[in-house]
Parts: sequence; C-alpha cells; structure tokens
Amino acid sequence: MSKPVRTRFAPSPTGHLHIGNARTAIMNWIFARHHGGAFVLRIEDTDRERSTVQSEASILDDLRWLGLGWDEGPDTGGPTGPYRQSERLGIYSDPLGRLEADGRVYPCYCTPDELEDRRKAALDRGETQRYDGHCRGLSDAEKRRYEKDGRKAAYRFRVDPGETAFEDLIKGGISFPNDTIGDFIVARHDGMPMYNFACVIDDHLMGITHVIRGNDHVSNTPRQVLVYRAFGWDSPRFAHIPMILGKDRERLSKRHGATSVDQYREAGYLSDALVNFLSLLSWSSESGDEILSRDRLVREFDFGRVSQSAAVFDVEKLDWMNGMYIRAMDAERLCEMALPFLKNAGVPVRSVSDIQSVVPLLQSGVDRLSQIPEKARLFFQEAAIPENEGAAAILKSPEAGRIGSAFLAKTSGLSLWNADVFLAVMKEIQKETGVKGKSLWMPVRIMLTGQEHGPELPKIVEVFGLEKCRRLVEASMRR
Repeated sequence: MSKPVRTRFAPSPTGHLHIGNARTAIMNWIFARHHGGAFVLRIEDTDRERSTVQSEASILDDLRWLGLGWDEGPDTGGPTGPYRQSERLGIYSDPLGRLEADGRVYPCYCTPDELEDRRKAALDRGETQRYDGHCRGLSDAEKRRYEKDGRKAAYRFRVDPGETAFEDLIKGGISFPNDTIGDFIVARHDGMPMYNFACVIDDHLMGITHVIRGNDHVSNTPRQVLVYRAFGWDSPRFAHIPMILGKDRERLSKRHGATSVDQYREAGYLSDALVNFLSLLSWSSESGDEILSRDRLVREFDFGRVSQSAAVFDVEKLDWMNGMYIRAMDAERLCEMALPFLKNAGVPVRSVSDIQSVVPLLQSGVDRLSQIPEKARLFFQEAAIPENEGAAAILKSPEAGRIGSAFLAKTSGLSLWNADVFLAVMKEIQKETGVKGKSLWMPVRIMLTGQEHGPELPKIVEVFGLEKCRRLVEASMRR
C-alpha cells in the first residue's frame, strides 16, 4: 500500500456502545494493527440534543476495557485533531463555501412541513421519495424573498444525472443511479454540518485510508464519494461489514437480550473472549480455529475471508467461548477478576486471600464471572440448607442417619484433615454401613453443602476444614 494505513472509529455519544458498533471498532483496530498503521478515535457529537459527556465517557471506557487502544483521539490528542466534531465546527465552513462557489451546493429554503407534504405526494404517486429540486434553480430575487420572509437556508449538494460507483473490499463493485440519491443536505440552516459532509472533511483531513463500517452505511457511501469527487480528493477504500442479526434473523435489538458492551461486561464476560467472538462474526481464520488470541487475529485477518452474509449472534456460542477463556486463565488472575462480582453479590469476602482456595475449584464449571458468586456461597455459608425437596428427602433416609453418625465417630479426635484423609474416612464408612456409590456420597454432599451437585467433594472438605465439616453434619442430623 502506498500510504500508511489509517482507520477510524467514529461513534456518536448518544448512548452506550452497541455490540454492533463494538464489532466495527474491533475490525478497524485489527486491520490497522495488521498493517502496522494507526487507529484513530473520533467522536461525532454534532447531535446536540442527544449527545452527552456521560455517553462519551462510557464509550471510551468500554473501548479501553475491550483493549482497543487508539493512536489518536479526544483524550490522547494527535496531529490531525481536534477529535470531537463539536470542536471542529470552524473547519467545515471554508469547504462548504468552496463547494457553493463551484456551484456544487445551493441554498434550500424548504420548510420541514413542505418537504413532508411533497414526500407524501411522491409516495402516493408511487415515485421515489427524494428531494424534488424545488430550490435548485432559484434566482437571486427568489432567494431574497425567502430570506425576507425569515426563512433560513440549508445547503444541498447538487447531484447530477448519471451513476456513482465505488469498489468495496467485501462486496466488490457497487453502483448507485444518481436519480435514486437526490440532492442531499450537507449543512443545516443553523450551519451545523450533516453527517455525509462532515464525515468526508474529517476523514480527508485526518488522512483516513480505509473506512470500515456496518452494511447499513452502504447507502451513505455514494453521497460521500460524490463529495470527495467534488473536491477532487481521492476517496478512502470502503469496506462494509455484514450486519449482526439475532437468532430469528432480525436485526439485533433489545428483544434478543443484552445489546451493549457494558451489559456483557457486567454479566461477567471477558474482554478477550468478546473480542474473539465478535471478530468471528462474518470472518474466519484460514486454520478453522475459533479460539484466537489477539496476536493471531491481527496476524491472520484478511478481508478476503469476510463473508457477505449477515452474522447471527449466538449467545450460547459466546458462553462456550468465554468459558474456554475462563478455564485457560491463571488462577490468581481469575480470583482478582472474580472478587468484585463476589462483593457485589453480597458474598462475605474482603480480599483475594479469602477466595484463592475457592475460585479455582469453580473454574471448570462456569462460563461467566457472574456465575461464580452463587457457586461460591456454599464455601461461606454457616448452614447447609437442602436446595430442594429431593435433597431434603435424601437426608431423611435411614442410610443418611447411619452415614452421618459414622462420619462424626470416625472424625472425632482427628488432627490431620485433607482430601486424602476424607477419602479414607469415607472408605471406612462404606465398610461399616455397607452403603456405597451414590447412596453413600450424596447424603454427605447434601449434609455439607445442601446441594446435589458442585465441585469435587474431597476438595470442598479440604477448604472447609474438619471443624466446619463436623459442625455441618451435626446440624443436618438435628434437622
């Protein structure tokens, strides 16, 4: 490539970072890193009514959590800033004036009501709903009359007959008949630049070489290409990645569950797993592997392996992938990450030292960090209450009473207690009572934990210690 690669992610701070936008950010980051280029973060906050400082802070926080470090941005600065559109408003007036002088844009005095009436009329006639060119050829006298009436002009780009074509890195050649585009607004009556105009100016001045975004932006691209050509500028390369759908093949929305990055973060997904999962929506490694480190994602990425088909967001697969990352994690790191979830859930823990013998026992049985507190409670509870009627019935059986009595007798006076000692005790109880298999082990598990399933019992009793084990068995026999 002749120029160093520069990609950008340009969110509008009007809410949380949507999972689809996160996938777009990931693709831009991976592509930039693959080519040793720059990843630019730009905040498009010209929607004054909906943009908030809180949303911007939330988006930046989520991007940091995802590990998508940017080379230039609103907080880091850089040579092509400022990186908030609200701070760039003075930049757009000169290019707009240049287009007006060249006859590429013209003032439009149509009111919203007038435009809506014409839109409905075109709809009734079965015609394409686009601007009808009412103000395209206004005389100076007509313009003065509108201005005298107090009307303020927006500015429209003059789209000439023909077609606008561009090459897409994923879709190949795309062409739009210009009569389906219509003269589009580039600046509102208050001077605020519209998306398709400001985006071109910003991308050009920031030296963006590749615009990677969702498929829903395809209809914007011919407008932007026309603006590039009006200035005589080279367009960046475009890549429109497929949309993300729910399992019902509808566009991903709240009815499908969590849709924002912070919701997945709070649910206990790991950033590496989420990046891995989102990267594989419409893209695949030539190796066929699905668990891919960031280094491999960066090294192996190729637009030639991006499908044109929409991607289905499969939460079950994300859970599986997240579980794989959890099981591969260093135990100490897992404890550090689990601690906030345990505290927030009200489990009485203060530091990692309180859980360093507990969390590793749960590591193989959880897919999300948020599942750890419920599974960890048994290690901190003072009483083992049967979890259901079935468990309670097991404790009322004659075998359970004999097993409990034998357990207390054979552990009385023991000075050493660990998993091996526990197994030896259970072997002696089996010989004495004649009870074996599930009939032997299940009553003991329920006496100690109240649950029919969970981590390996020898490991549980080692964490509990002998005194607590005896106390729990005694309490269950009094119940």
